Amino acid sequence: MSTTADRADENTSQLDLAIAELAAGSVRWRVTPLAARGALLARTATSVSDEAERWVAAVAHAKGLDPSSPLIGEEWLTGPYAVLTSVYALGRTLRGLASGRSPLAGQRLGRAPGGRVTVSVLPHNAWDGLLLHGFSARTWLRPGVTVQRARVSAGLGQLSPTVTGGVGLVLGAGNISSIAPLDVLYELLAHNRVSILKLNPTFDGLLPIYRAALAPLIAQGLLRIVIGGADVGDYLAHHVGISHVHITGSAATHDAIVFGGSKTPRLGKPISSELGGVSPIIVLPGRWSPKDLRYQAEHVATMRLHNGGYNCIAGQVLVLSAAWPQKHAFLAAVAAALAAAPTRPAWYPGSDERMRAACAAYPAAQPIPGGRLLIAVPNSTASPFTASPSTENMLTTEYFAPVLGVLELPGDDQAYLDAAVRTVNRDFHGTLGVNIIGLPGTIRRLGPGFERAVTRLQYGTIAINAWTGVGFLSAAAPWGAFPGHTLDNVQSGIGVVHNALLLDEVERTVVRGPFRPFPRSVAHAEWALLPKPPWFVSARSGARTARLLTEFAAHPSARRLPRILVAAFHA
Repeated sequence: MSTTADRADENTSQLDLAIAELAAGSVRWRVTPLAARGALLARTATSVSDEAERWVAAVAHAKGLDPSSPLIGEEWLTGPYAVLTSVYALGRTLRGLASGRSPLAGQRLGRAPGGRVTVSVLPHNAWDGLLLHGFSARTWLRPGVTVQRARVSAGLGQLSPTVTGGVGLVLGAGNISSIAPLDVLYELLAHNRVSILKLNPTFDGLLPIYRAALAPLIAQGLLRIVIGGADVGDYLAHHVGISHVHITGSAATHDAIVFGGSKTPRLGKPISSELGGVSPIIVLPGRWSPKDLRYQAEHVATMRLHNGGYNCIAGQVLVLSAAWPQKHAFLAAVAAALAAAPTRPAWYPGSDERMRAACAAYPAAQPIPGGRLLIAVPNSTASPFTASPSTENMLTTEYFAPVLGVLELPGDDQAYLDAAVRTVNRDFHGTLGVNIIGLPGTIRRLGPGFERAVTRLQYGTIAINAWTGVGFLSAAAPWGAFPGHTLDNVQSGIGVVHNALLLDEVERTVVRGPFRPFPRSVAHAEWALLPKPPWFVSARSGARTARLLTEFAAHPSARRLPRILVAAFHA
Protein backbone atom coordinates (compact mmCIF):
# COMPACT_ATOMS: atom_id res chain seq x y z
CA MET A 1 0.00 0.00 0.00
CA SER A 2 1.44 3.39 -1.00
CA THR A 3 1.70 6.08 1.64
CA THR A 4 1.03 9.79 1.31
CA ALA A 5 4.79 10.33 1.22
CA ASP A 6 5.14 7.75 -1.56
CA ARG A 7 2.47 9.47 -3.63
CA ALA A 8 4.10 12.87 -3.04
CA ASP A 9 7.46 11.48 -4.17
CA GLU A 10 5.84 9.96 -7.25
CA ASN A 11 4.20 13.29 -8.08
CA THR A 12 7.41 15.26 -7.71
CA SER A 13 9.19 12.68 -9.85
CA GLN A 14 6.63 13.23 -12.59
CA LEU A 15 7.10 17.00 -12.31
CA ASP A 16 10.87 16.57 -12.50
CA LEU A 17 10.45 14.43 -15.61
CA ALA A 18 8.18 17.03 -17.22
CA ILE A 19 10.76 19.76 -16.61
CA ALA A 20 13.53 17.57 -18.05
CA GLU A 21 11.43 16.93 -21.16
CA LEU A 22 10.81 20.65 -21.52
CA ALA A 23 14.53 21.37 -21.22
CA ALA A 24 15.09 19.09 -24.23
CA GLY A 25 12.22 20.81 -26.03
CA SER A 26 13.82 24.17 -25.36
CA VAL A 27 16.92 23.02 -27.24
CA ARG A 28 14.80 21.89 -30.18
CA TRP A 29 12.94 25.22 -30.22
CA ARG A 30 16.24 27.07 -30.40
CA VAL A 31 17.07 25.45 -33.74
CA THR A 32 13.54 25.62 -35.16
CA PRO A 33 13.41 28.09 -38.09
CA LEU A 34 10.87 30.90 -38.03
CA ALA A 35 8.92 29.36 -40.91
CA ALA A 36 8.59 26.09 -39.01
CA ARG A 37 7.46 27.99 -35.94
CA GLY A 38 4.73 29.59 -38.02
CA ALA A 39 3.65 26.18 -39.30
CA LEU A 40 3.44 24.94 -35.71
CA LEU A 41 1.13 27.82 -34.83
CA ALA A 42 -1.06 26.95 -37.82
CA ARG A 43 -1.38 23.36 -36.56
CA THR A 44 -2.22 24.69 -33.12
CA ALA A 45 -4.99 26.84 -34.56
CA THR A 46 -6.47 23.74 -36.18
CA SER A 47 -6.41 21.76 -32.94
CA VAL A 48 -7.93 24.65 -30.98
CA SER A 49 -10.71 24.91 -33.55
CA ASP A 50 -11.33 21.16 -33.39
CA GLU A 51 -11.75 21.35 -29.61
CA ALA A 52 -13.75 24.57 -29.49
CA GLU A 53 -17.17 23.08 -28.81
CA ARG A 54 -15.90 20.68 -26.14
CA TRP A 55 -13.87 23.54 -24.68
CA VAL A 56 -16.91 25.78 -24.25
CA ALA A 57 -19.01 22.94 -22.84
CA ALA A 58 -16.34 22.10 -20.27
CA VAL A 59 -15.99 25.71 -19.10
CA ALA A 60 -19.77 26.11 -18.91
CA HIS A 61 -19.91 22.99 -16.73
CA ALA A 62 -17.13 24.34 -14.49
CA LYS A 63 -19.09 27.58 -14.04
CA GLY A 64 -22.50 25.96 -13.62
CA LEU A 65 -23.96 27.63 -16.72
CA ASP A 66 -27.03 26.29 -18.45
CA PRO A 67 -25.92 25.19 -21.97
CA SER A 68 -28.87 27.13 -23.44
CA SER A 69 -28.01 30.37 -21.63
CA PRO A 70 -27.08 33.41 -23.77
CA LEU A 71 -24.18 33.81 -21.34
CA ILE A 72 -22.49 30.88 -23.10
CA GLY A 73 -21.37 33.51 -25.61
CA GLU A 74 -18.91 34.78 -23.02
CA GLU A 75 -17.18 31.39 -23.00
CA TRP A 76 -16.85 31.32 -26.79
CA LEU A 77 -15.35 34.82 -26.91
CA THR A 78 -13.04 34.50 -23.89
CA GLY A 79 -12.10 30.91 -24.67
CA PRO A 80 -11.33 29.50 -28.13
CA TYR A 81 -12.08 32.74 -29.99
CA ALA A 82 -9.44 34.69 -28.05
CA VAL A 83 -6.86 31.93 -28.54
CA LEU A 84 -7.57 31.56 -32.26
CA THR A 85 -7.29 35.28 -32.99
CA SER A 86 -4.03 35.43 -31.03
CA VAL A 87 -2.53 32.38 -32.76
CA TYR A 88 -3.30 33.83 -36.19
CA ALA A 89 -1.96 37.28 -35.25
CA LEU A 90 1.24 35.78 -33.86
CA GLY A 91 1.55 33.66 -37.00
CA ARG A 92 1.29 36.79 -39.14
CA THR A 93 4.10 38.37 -37.10
CA LEU A 94 6.28 35.27 -37.53
CA ARG A 95 5.70 35.18 -41.28
CA GLY A 96 6.75 38.80 -41.56
CA LEU A 97 9.91 38.25 -39.54
CA ALA A 98 10.75 35.13 -41.56
CA SER A 99 10.65 37.24 -44.73
CA GLY A 100 12.77 39.98 -43.18
CA ARG A 101 9.97 42.44 -42.38
CA SER A 102 9.42 44.20 -39.08
CA PRO A 103 6.09 43.39 -37.38
CA LEU A 104 5.40 47.11 -37.74
CA ALA A 105 5.60 46.99 -41.52
CA GLY A 106 2.22 48.13 -42.77
CA GLN A 107 1.02 49.17 -39.30
CA ARG A 108 -0.25 52.71 -38.76
CA LEU A 109 2.09 54.68 -36.52
CA GLY A 110 1.23 57.97 -34.90
CA ARG A 111 1.94 60.31 -32.03
CA ALA A 112 0.42 60.79 -28.59
CA PRO A 113 0.99 63.61 -26.08
CA GLY A 114 4.58 63.92 -24.94
CA GLY A 115 5.86 62.85 -28.34
CA ARG A 116 5.09 59.20 -27.65
CA VAL A 117 5.05 56.86 -30.64
CA THR A 118 1.75 55.01 -31.07
CA VAL A 119 0.96 51.81 -32.93
CA SER A 120 -2.49 50.97 -34.23
CA VAL A 121 -3.43 47.53 -32.84
CA LEU A 122 -7.18 47.50 -33.58
CA PRO A 123 -8.28 46.92 -36.24
CA HIS A 124 -5.44 44.48 -36.79
CA ASN A 125 -6.75 43.32 -40.16
CA ALA A 126 -9.56 44.01 -42.61
CA TRP A 127 -11.89 41.59 -40.85
CA ASP A 128 -11.54 43.49 -37.57
CA GLY A 129 -12.52 46.65 -39.38
CA LEU A 130 -15.79 45.04 -40.45
CA LEU A 131 -16.70 42.97 -37.39
CA LEU A 132 -15.72 45.62 -34.82
CA HIS A 133 -16.64 48.65 -36.88
CA GLY A 134 -16.34 51.78 -34.78
CA PHE A 135 -13.81 50.35 -32.33
CA SER A 136 -10.13 51.18 -32.44
CA ALA A 137 -7.06 50.86 -30.22
CA ARG A 138 -3.61 52.41 -30.21
CA THR A 139 -0.71 51.25 -28.09
CA TRP A 140 1.47 54.02 -26.72
CA LEU A 141 5.15 53.24 -26.37
CA ARG A 142 7.13 54.68 -23.49
CA PRO A 143 8.36 58.29 -23.68
CA GLY A 144 11.62 58.61 -25.59
CA VAL A 145 11.08 55.59 -27.86
CA THR A 146 11.62 56.67 -31.46
CA VAL A 147 9.93 55.26 -34.55
CA GLN A 148 13.20 53.68 -35.62
CA ARG A 149 13.73 52.09 -32.22
CA ALA A 150 10.16 50.82 -32.23
CA ARG A 151 10.64 49.17 -35.62
CA VAL A 152 13.94 47.45 -34.86
CA SER A 153 12.84 46.18 -31.43
CA ALA A 154 9.44 44.80 -32.46
CA GLY A 155 9.72 41.04 -32.53
CA LEU A 156 11.23 40.54 -29.07
CA GLY A 157 12.52 36.97 -28.74
CA GLN A 158 11.96 36.17 -32.40
CA LEU A 159 14.66 38.66 -33.32
CA SER A 160 17.13 36.28 -31.63
CA PRO A 161 15.41 32.93 -32.06
CA THR A 162 18.44 30.86 -31.09
CA VAL A 163 18.68 32.50 -27.65
CA THR A 164 16.65 30.30 -25.35
CA GLY A 165 14.64 31.53 -22.40
CA GLY A 166 14.80 28.14 -20.74
CA VAL A 167 11.87 26.48 -19.00
CA GLY A 168 9.26 28.69 -17.38
CA LEU A 169 6.37 28.07 -15.03
CA VAL A 170 2.96 29.51 -15.96
CA LEU A 171 0.48 29.59 -13.09
CA GLY A 172 -2.83 29.66 -14.91
CA ALA A 173 -5.84 31.83 -14.13
CA GLY A 174 -9.01 30.22 -12.84
CA ASN A 175 -11.61 32.60 -14.24
CA ILE A 176 -11.13 33.00 -18.03
CA SER A 177 -10.24 29.90 -20.02
CA SER A 178 -8.11 31.60 -22.71
CA ILE A 179 -5.69 33.20 -20.26
CA ALA A 180 -3.47 30.19 -19.58
CA PRO A 181 -3.03 29.23 -23.27
CA LEU A 182 -2.39 32.88 -24.20
CA ASP A 183 0.24 33.17 -21.47
CA VAL A 184 1.95 30.01 -22.72
CA LEU A 185 1.98 31.32 -26.30
CA TYR A 186 3.43 34.65 -25.20
CA GLU A 187 6.16 33.01 -23.17
CA LEU A 188 7.11 30.93 -26.21
CA LEU A 189 7.06 33.70 -28.82
CA ALA A 190 8.13 36.77 -26.84
CA HIS A 191 10.81 35.06 -24.75
CA ASN A 192 11.65 31.75 -26.47
CA ARG A 193 10.62 30.12 -23.21
CA VAL A 194 8.90 26.73 -23.05
CA SER A 195 6.41 26.24 -20.25
CA ILE A 196 5.07 23.91 -17.65
CA LEU A 197 1.51 25.13 -17.11
CA LYS A 198 -0.11 24.47 -13.74
CA LEU A 199 -3.85 24.90 -13.99
CA ASN A 200 -5.85 26.73 -11.37
CA PRO A 201 -7.94 24.07 -9.56
CA THR A 202 -11.17 25.69 -10.79
CA PHE A 203 -10.21 24.56 -14.30
CA ASP A 204 -8.83 21.11 -13.49
CA GLY A 205 -11.69 19.65 -15.52
CA LEU A 206 -10.30 21.34 -18.63
CA LEU A 207 -7.06 19.36 -18.50
CA PRO A 208 -8.00 16.95 -21.34
CA ILE A 209 -9.37 19.84 -23.41
CA TYR A 210 -6.22 21.90 -23.06
CA ARG A 211 -4.02 18.90 -23.83
CA ALA A 212 -5.95 18.18 -27.01
CA ALA A 213 -6.22 21.83 -28.10
CA LEU A 214 -2.52 22.48 -27.51
CA ALA A 215 -1.35 19.04 -28.67
CA PRO A 216 1.08 20.38 -31.33
CA LEU A 217 2.99 22.31 -28.67
CA ILE A 218 3.01 19.31 -26.35
CA ALA A 219 4.21 16.96 -29.09
CA GLN A 220 7.21 19.21 -29.75
CA GLY A 221 8.18 19.21 -26.07
CA LEU A 222 7.33 22.90 -25.69
CA LEU A 223 4.54 22.51 -23.16
CA ARG A 224 3.50 20.28 -20.28
CA ILE A 225 0.24 20.78 -18.38
CA VAL A 226 -0.23 19.66 -14.78
CA ILE A 227 -2.78 20.05 -12.02
CA GLY A 228 -2.42 20.34 -8.27
CA GLY A 229 -2.75 22.67 -5.33
CA ALA A 230 -0.55 25.36 -3.86
CA ASP A 231 2.07 22.77 -2.89
CA VAL A 232 2.61 21.84 -6.54
CA GLY A 233 2.86 25.50 -7.55
CA ASP A 234 5.36 26.17 -4.79
CA TYR A 235 7.48 23.14 -5.72
CA LEU A 236 7.61 24.18 -9.35
CA ALA A 237 8.27 27.87 -8.66
CA HIS A 238 11.37 27.03 -6.63
CA HIS A 239 12.56 24.16 -8.83
CA VAL A 240 16.14 24.54 -10.02
CA GLY A 241 15.06 23.71 -13.58
CA ILE A 242 12.63 26.63 -13.78
CA SER A 243 14.14 29.90 -15.02
CA HIS A 244 11.11 32.18 -14.80
CA VAL A 245 7.62 32.32 -13.29
CA HIS A 246 4.52 33.97 -14.73
CA ILE A 247 1.32 34.23 -12.71
CA THR A 248 -2.17 35.47 -13.47
CA GLY A 249 -4.01 35.73 -10.18
CA SER A 250 -4.08 37.77 -7.01
CA ALA A 251 -1.43 39.95 -5.42
CA ALA A 252 -1.71 37.76 -2.30
CA THR A 253 -0.75 34.64 -4.27
CA HIS A 254 2.09 36.55 -5.96
CA ASP A 255 3.45 37.67 -2.59
CA ALA A 256 3.18 34.17 -1.15
CA ILE A 257 5.34 32.85 -3.99
CA VAL A 258 7.85 35.70 -3.93
CA PHE A 259 8.15 36.31 -0.20
CA GLY A 260 6.68 33.22 1.47
CA GLY A 261 5.82 35.20 4.58
CA SER A 262 9.23 36.86 4.91
CA LYS A 263 10.17 40.48 4.30
CA THR A 264 12.74 39.69 1.65
CA PRO A 265 12.16 37.74 -1.58
CA ARG A 266 12.81 34.01 -1.38
CA LEU A 267 12.14 33.47 -5.09
CA GLY A 268 15.54 33.48 -6.75
CA LYS A 269 14.34 33.99 -10.31
CA PRO A 270 12.38 36.60 -12.30
CA ILE A 271 8.59 36.69 -12.12
CA SER A 272 6.07 38.48 -14.33
CA SER A 273 2.43 38.88 -13.40
CA GLU A 274 -1.08 40.09 -14.16
CA LEU A 275 -2.92 40.61 -10.87
CA GLY A 276 -6.07 42.61 -11.48
CA GLY A 277 -7.13 45.56 -9.34
CA VAL A 278 -10.01 47.94 -8.68
CA SER A 279 -11.12 49.28 -12.07
CA PRO A 280 -12.89 52.65 -12.20
CA ILE A 281 -15.66 53.66 -14.60
CA ILE A 282 -15.45 57.46 -14.98
CA VAL A 283 -18.68 58.98 -16.32
CA LEU A 284 -18.52 62.43 -17.90
CA PRO A 285 -21.61 64.57 -17.21
CA GLY A 286 -23.67 65.68 -20.19
CA ARG A 287 -27.21 65.82 -21.57
CA TRP A 288 -28.04 62.18 -22.26
CA SER A 289 -31.24 60.94 -23.85
CA PRO A 290 -33.31 58.22 -22.12
CA LYS A 291 -31.91 55.72 -24.65
CA ASP A 292 -28.37 56.86 -23.86
CA LEU A 293 -28.97 56.37 -20.14
CA ARG A 294 -30.38 52.89 -20.68
CA TYR A 295 -27.66 51.74 -23.12
CA GLN A 296 -24.77 53.01 -21.03
CA ALA A 297 -26.35 51.50 -17.91
CA GLU A 298 -26.25 48.13 -19.71
CA HIS A 299 -22.64 48.91 -20.61
CA VAL A 300 -21.79 49.47 -16.93
CA ALA A 301 -23.68 46.31 -15.94
CA THR A 302 -21.58 44.39 -18.48
CA MET A 303 -18.32 45.78 -17.09
CA ARG A 304 -19.36 44.58 -13.63
CA LEU A 305 -21.27 41.36 -14.33
CA HIS A 306 -19.47 39.77 -17.28
CA ASN A 307 -18.37 36.32 -16.13
CA GLY A 308 -20.37 36.87 -12.95
CA GLY A 309 -18.07 39.67 -11.85
CA TYR A 310 -15.09 37.31 -11.59
CA ASN A 311 -12.83 39.30 -13.91
CA CYS A 312 -9.59 41.10 -13.18
CA ILE A 313 -10.91 43.89 -15.43
CA ALA A 314 -14.42 44.08 -14.00
CA GLY A 315 -15.48 47.69 -13.47
CA GLN A 316 -15.85 47.98 -9.70
CA VAL A 317 -16.42 51.66 -8.90
CA LEU A 318 -18.63 54.04 -10.86
CA VAL A 319 -17.24 57.59 -10.58
CA LEU A 320 -19.83 60.34 -11.08
CA SER A 321 -20.00 64.12 -10.91
CA ALA A 322 -22.03 65.21 -7.88
CA ALA A 323 -23.20 68.18 -9.96
CA TRP A 324 -24.57 66.10 -12.86
CA PRO A 325 -28.33 66.77 -13.10
CA GLN A 326 -28.94 63.28 -14.55
CA LYS A 327 -26.98 61.47 -11.86
CA HIS A 328 -30.04 59.99 -10.14
CA ALA A 329 -31.64 58.95 -13.42
CA PHE A 330 -28.43 57.17 -14.45
CA LEU A 331 -28.08 55.38 -11.11
CA ALA A 332 -31.68 54.20 -11.40
CA ALA A 333 -30.94 52.90 -14.90
CA VAL A 334 -27.80 51.14 -13.64
CA ALA A 335 -29.74 49.47 -10.82
CA ALA A 336 -32.36 48.33 -13.35
CA ALA A 337 -29.68 46.96 -15.72
CA LEU A 338 -27.99 45.06 -12.88
CA ALA A 339 -31.34 43.55 -11.90
CA ALA A 340 -32.27 42.64 -15.47
CA ALA A 341 -28.97 40.89 -16.28
CA PRO A 342 -29.24 37.09 -16.46
CA THR A 343 -28.67 35.33 -13.15
CA ARG A 344 -25.92 32.76 -12.75
CA PRO A 345 -24.35 30.73 -9.97
CA ALA A 346 -21.79 32.32 -7.67
CA TRP A 347 -19.30 29.83 -9.03
CA TYR A 348 -15.91 31.32 -8.19
CA PRO A 349 -14.48 30.12 -4.84
CA GLY A 350 -14.88 32.63 -2.00
CA SER A 351 -17.55 34.72 -3.72
CA ASP A 352 -20.10 34.38 -0.92
CA GLU A 353 -17.52 35.37 1.69
CA ARG A 354 -16.53 38.44 -0.30
CA MET A 355 -20.16 39.47 -0.69
CA ARG A 356 -20.65 39.14 3.08
CA ALA A 357 -17.54 41.26 3.63
CA ALA A 358 -18.93 43.96 1.34
CA CYS A 359 -22.24 43.95 3.22
CA ALA A 360 -20.40 44.23 6.52
CA ALA A 361 -18.25 47.13 5.30
CA TYR A 362 -21.26 48.91 3.75
CA PRO A 363 -24.39 48.04 5.78
CA ALA A 364 -26.52 50.49 3.75
CA ALA A 365 -25.70 48.73 0.46
CA GLN A 366 -28.61 48.41 -1.92
CA PRO A 367 -29.32 44.74 -2.70
CA ILE A 368 -30.11 44.08 -6.35
CA PRO A 369 -32.06 41.02 -7.55
CA GLY A 370 -29.76 38.26 -8.72
CA GLY A 371 -27.38 38.55 -5.75
CA ARG A 372 -25.80 41.89 -6.70
CA LEU A 373 -24.95 44.93 -4.57
CA LEU A 374 -24.90 48.64 -5.38
CA ILE A 375 -22.85 50.56 -2.84
CA ALA A 376 -22.29 54.28 -2.35
CA VAL A 377 -19.00 55.42 -0.86
CA PRO A 378 -18.07 58.75 0.76
CA ASN A 379 -18.30 61.98 -1.20
CA SER A 380 -21.75 60.88 -2.38
CA THR A 381 -23.49 63.46 -0.19
CA ALA A 382 -26.28 64.05 -2.69
CA SER A 383 -26.79 60.39 -3.53
CA PRO A 384 -30.00 58.54 -2.64
CA PHE A 385 -27.75 55.76 -1.33
CA THR A 386 -25.90 55.97 1.98
CA ALA A 387 -22.59 54.50 2.99
CA SER A 388 -20.50 53.64 6.02
CA PRO A 389 -17.73 56.12 6.94
CA SER A 390 -14.89 54.22 5.24
CA THR A 391 -13.97 53.86 1.58
CA GLU A 392 -11.00 51.61 2.27
CA ASN A 393 -12.61 48.35 1.19
CA MET A 394 -14.23 49.55 -2.01
CA LEU A 395 -11.24 51.43 -3.41
CA THR A 396 -8.47 49.09 -2.32
CA THR A 397 -10.05 45.62 -2.35
CA GLU A 398 -10.72 43.78 -5.58
CA TYR A 399 -13.97 42.11 -4.55
CA PHE A 400 -14.09 39.61 -7.43
CA ALA A 401 -17.85 39.44 -6.95
CA PRO A 402 -20.94 41.27 -8.29
CA VAL A 403 -20.39 44.42 -6.21
CA LEU A 404 -20.57 47.87 -7.84
CA GLY A 405 -19.53 50.98 -5.91
CA VAL A 406 -20.62 54.55 -6.60
CA LEU A 407 -18.24 57.41 -5.81
CA GLU A 408 -19.30 61.00 -6.40
CA LEU A 409 -16.78 63.80 -6.81
CA PRO A 410 -17.35 67.57 -6.87
CA GLY A 411 -17.10 69.73 -9.95
CA ASP A 412 -18.31 69.72 -13.51
CA ASP A 413 -16.66 69.36 -16.91
CA GLN A 414 -12.86 69.72 -16.78
CA ALA A 415 -12.67 70.31 -13.00
CA TYR A 416 -14.57 67.09 -12.36
CA LEU A 417 -12.52 65.09 -14.88
CA ASP A 418 -9.26 66.34 -13.38
CA ALA A 419 -10.51 65.41 -9.90
CA ALA A 420 -11.50 61.95 -11.14
CA VAL A 421 -8.07 61.35 -12.66
CA ARG A 422 -6.32 62.43 -9.45
CA THR A 423 -8.59 60.24 -7.35
CA VAL A 424 -8.28 57.03 -9.33
CA ASN A 425 -4.52 57.40 -9.75
CA ARG A 426 -4.01 58.10 -6.05
CA ASP A 427 -6.67 56.14 -4.18
CA PHE A 428 -7.62 53.11 -6.28
CA HIS A 429 -5.63 49.88 -5.99
CA GLY A 430 -4.11 48.62 -9.21
CA THR A 431 -3.36 50.00 -12.66
CA LEU A 432 -4.71 47.37 -15.03
CA GLY A 433 -7.61 49.22 -16.61
CA VAL A 434 -9.85 52.30 -16.43
CA ASN A 435 -13.03 53.09 -18.39
CA ILE A 436 -14.34 56.51 -19.43
CA ILE A 437 -17.88 57.08 -20.71
CA GLY A 438 -18.98 60.38 -22.20
CA LEU A 439 -20.91 61.96 -25.03
CA PRO A 440 -18.76 62.58 -28.12
CA GLY A 441 -19.81 66.24 -27.91
CA THR A 442 -18.62 66.44 -24.31
CA ILE A 443 -15.26 64.96 -25.25
CA ARG A 444 -14.90 67.38 -28.17
CA ARG A 445 -15.80 70.33 -25.94
CA LEU A 446 -13.15 69.35 -23.39
CA GLY A 447 -10.69 69.05 -26.28
CA PRO A 448 -7.03 69.20 -25.21
CA GLY A 449 -8.10 69.00 -21.57
CA PHE A 450 -9.60 65.58 -22.20
CA GLU A 451 -6.46 64.33 -23.96
CA ARG A 452 -4.29 65.63 -21.12
CA ALA A 453 -6.48 63.77 -18.65
CA VAL A 454 -6.08 60.54 -20.62
CA THR A 455 -2.33 61.05 -20.63
CA ARG A 456 -2.27 61.49 -16.86
CA LEU A 457 -4.16 58.25 -16.22
CA GLN A 458 -1.66 55.63 -15.06
CA TYR A 459 -3.33 52.49 -16.36
CA GLY A 460 -2.22 49.76 -18.75
CA THR A 461 -5.46 49.95 -20.75
CA ILE A 462 -7.72 52.99 -21.00
CA ALA A 463 -11.10 52.43 -22.67
CA ILE A 464 -13.06 55.45 -23.91
CA ASN A 465 -16.73 54.65 -24.60
CA ALA A 466 -15.69 51.03 -24.53
CA TRP A 467 -14.86 48.42 -21.92
CA THR A 468 -11.24 47.50 -21.25
CA GLY A 469 -12.31 43.92 -22.07
CA VAL A 470 -12.09 44.97 -25.74
CA GLY A 471 -8.39 45.56 -25.16
CA PHE A 472 -8.07 42.13 -23.56
CA LEU A 473 -9.73 40.50 -26.59
CA SER A 474 -7.63 42.41 -29.16
CA ALA A 475 -4.83 40.01 -30.05
CA ALA A 476 -2.34 42.68 -31.10
CA ALA A 477 -2.90 44.86 -28.04
CA PRO A 478 -0.46 44.40 -25.16
CA TRP A 479 -2.22 43.53 -21.92
CA GLY A 480 -0.88 44.29 -18.45
CA ALA A 481 -0.43 46.88 -15.73
CA PHE A 482 0.98 50.34 -16.17
CA PRO A 483 4.78 49.99 -16.06
CA GLY A 484 6.80 50.71 -12.96
CA HIS A 485 5.58 48.27 -10.30
CA THR A 486 8.05 46.39 -8.13
CA LEU A 487 8.04 43.09 -6.26
CA ASP A 488 7.27 44.78 -2.95
CA ASN A 489 4.55 47.01 -4.47
CA VAL A 490 3.29 44.84 -7.28
CA GLN A 491 -0.22 46.36 -7.64
CA SER A 492 -1.62 44.93 -10.93
CA GLY A 493 1.58 43.18 -11.91
CA ILE A 494 4.80 43.39 -13.88
CA GLY A 495 5.10 42.94 -17.65
CA VAL A 496 2.61 42.38 -20.47
CA VAL A 497 1.08 39.48 -22.40
CA HIS A 498 -0.93 39.00 -25.65
CA ASN A 499 0.93 41.67 -27.70
CA ALA A 500 0.93 39.75 -31.00
CA LEU A 501 3.08 42.40 -32.70
CA LEU A 502 5.71 41.64 -30.03
CA LEU A 503 6.17 45.33 -29.26
CA ASP A 504 8.89 46.39 -26.84
CA GLU A 505 8.77 49.18 -24.23
CA VAL A 506 4.98 49.40 -24.05
CA GLU A 507 3.36 52.00 -21.79
CA ARG A 508 -0.40 51.68 -22.34
CA THR A 509 -3.16 50.92 -24.83
CA VAL A 510 -6.03 53.35 -25.47
CA VAL A 511 -9.24 51.78 -26.78
CA ARG A 512 -12.02 53.89 -28.28
CA GLY A 513 -15.57 52.89 -29.13
CA PRO A 514 -18.89 54.46 -30.09
CA PHE A 515 -21.09 56.05 -27.43
CA ARG A 516 -24.19 54.64 -29.11
CA PRO A 517 -24.87 51.41 -31.01
CA PHE A 518 -25.91 51.32 -34.66
CA PRO A 519 -28.20 52.77 -36.00
CA ARG A 520 -28.33 55.51 -33.34
CA SER A 521 -24.58 55.97 -33.74
CA VAL A 522 -24.90 57.03 -37.37
CA ALA A 523 -27.99 59.12 -36.63
CA HIS A 524 -25.82 61.12 -34.19
CA ALA A 525 -22.85 61.49 -36.58
CA GLU A 526 -20.75 58.60 -35.17
CA TRP A 527 -19.28 56.43 -37.92
CA ALA A 528 -19.89 53.07 -36.22
CA LEU A 529 -21.91 50.21 -37.71
CA LEU A 530 -21.81 47.71 -34.82
CA PRO A 531 -25.11 47.13 -33.01
CA LYS A 532 -25.17 46.17 -29.34
CA PRO A 533 -21.87 44.26 -28.88
CA PRO A 534 -22.15 40.49 -28.31
CA TRP A 535 -20.21 40.73 -25.04
CA PHE A 536 -22.98 42.83 -23.42
CA VAL A 537 -24.74 40.81 -20.72
CA SER A 538 -28.00 42.09 -22.21
CA ALA A 539 -27.23 40.82 -25.75
CA ARG A 540 -29.98 38.31 -26.48
CA SER A 541 -28.10 36.75 -29.40
CA GLY A 542 -24.72 36.80 -27.66
CA ALA A 543 -24.23 33.03 -27.67
CA ARG A 544 -24.98 32.57 -31.36
CA THR A 545 -22.97 35.60 -32.43
CA ALA A 546 -19.93 34.55 -30.36
CA ARG A 547 -20.03 31.01 -31.74
CA LEU A 548 -20.19 32.31 -35.31
CA LEU A 549 -17.30 34.69 -34.58
CA THR A 550 -15.23 31.77 -33.30
CA GLU A 551 -15.97 29.74 -36.42
CA PHE A 552 -15.00 32.77 -38.48
CA ALA A 553 -11.75 33.18 -36.53
CA ALA A 554 -10.89 29.57 -37.36
CA HIS A 555 -11.78 29.88 -41.05
CA PRO A 556 -12.10 33.53 -42.16
CA SER A 557 -14.28 33.94 -45.22
CA ALA A 558 -16.49 36.69 -46.60
CA ARG A 559 -19.21 34.05 -47.03
CA ARG A 560 -19.49 33.74 -43.25
CA LEU A 561 -20.04 37.46 -42.66
CA PRO A 562 -23.81 37.69 -43.41
CA ARG A 563 -24.71 35.10 -40.74
CA ILE A 564 -22.60 36.92 -38.16
CA LEU A 565 -24.16 40.27 -38.98
CA VAL A 566 -27.70 38.88 -38.87
CA ALA A 567 -27.02 37.32 -35.47
CA ALA A 568 -25.43 40.52 -34.17
CA PHE A 569 -28.44 42.58 -35.20
CA HIS A 570 -30.67 40.33 -33.11
CA ALA A 571 -28.81 41.34 -29.94
